[in-house]
Amino acid sequence: MPKTIRELADELKVSKQTIQYHYQRLPTKNRQKDSQGKNVISLTAERIIRGKVAKNLIAKNQQTGSEKATKTSKENNELIATLIREVADLKSQRDKQLATKDQQIDNLTKLLGQSQQLQLLTEKKVENFKPITSKKNELTDSNSKIVSGGIFGKSIQKGDFL
Repeated sequence: MPKTIRELADELKVSKQTIQYHYQRLPTKNRQKDSQGKNVISLTAERIIRGKVAKNLIAKNQQTGSEKATKTSKENNELIATLIREVADLKSQRDKQLATKDQQIDNLTKLLGQSQQLQLLTEKKVENFKPITSKKNELTDSNSKIVSGGIFGKSIQKGDFL
């Protein structure tokens, strides 16, 4: 059954102008008019127009797909570049943090060594002063008592003279 240009355009989901364009380029034997003088599309003309419209749609879809692929590829490249920059920044931060930690470890090691040397020196001084303090204690003990007896026969303590 013959169709109008509008019916075929709606069916193929293209504009009426697209169908009109292809219809006008058909050989005259494939173009028909109904009793009212309107253009109608025969089955043969419909097959020819469908083939041309389908080719154009396929070409447009391929071009659109290619554009989308190019756009996606550009976006991916930008994303990759951004990620590479982020990774480099993170590596730089990590390296700085590690260097700081190494410096802190070195400082703490140095302080620990100094502390150990100071402790050893302190222990040596304490050992050196032990004999001196024991002698001093002996002297202090002997000075605290004056010879027992004496004229009065009693011990005199150091503090008794006051």
